[in-house]
Amino acid sequence: MKSLKVNIMLAGLIALATVGFSQHVLAQNDPVIGTWKTIDDKSGQAKSLVKIEVINGELQGTVVQTFVTPGETPITHCTLCSDARKNQPILGMKIMSGLKQDKLGYWSGGEILDPKEGKIYKVKLSTEDGKKLDVRGYIGIALIGRTQSWLKE
Repeated sequence: MKSLKVNIMLAGLIALATVGFSQHVLAQNDPVIGTWKTIDDKSGQAKSLVKIEVINGELQGTVVQTFVTPGETPITHCTLCSDARKNQPILGMKIMSGLKQDKLGYWSGGEILDPKEGKIYKVKLSTEDGKKLDVRGYIGIALIGRTQSWLKE
């Protein structure tokens, strides 16, 4: 009887490990994961590189490089942020967090920070080919917002 309980517990642990591992592998193979060049939807200029990764089942994006447009004063710190990121360096800053993958494989339900304006928006992501990422930032409903296209590095 004791060995039956041990076998059942062992089988349960193996099943949990297998599910956890397969979710990790699936997330790492998701085309959204990787480094993306952000393109300003107003100017068309490259602004930064953002590394997107899954951490504890949630998608997060961190600024790993910034670009300066000639003739433009570089923004190095989030002076307009109103949360804990206020006056923090943009380089290394987590600007996207809390996204979860739905049953269809889309990522949504999180937030994205615009460090230039210091504003936080709801966000959802989509990609058709894994080379271009549509990042939709919005307030309230997704119909009211704007979309940037980021390019895979």
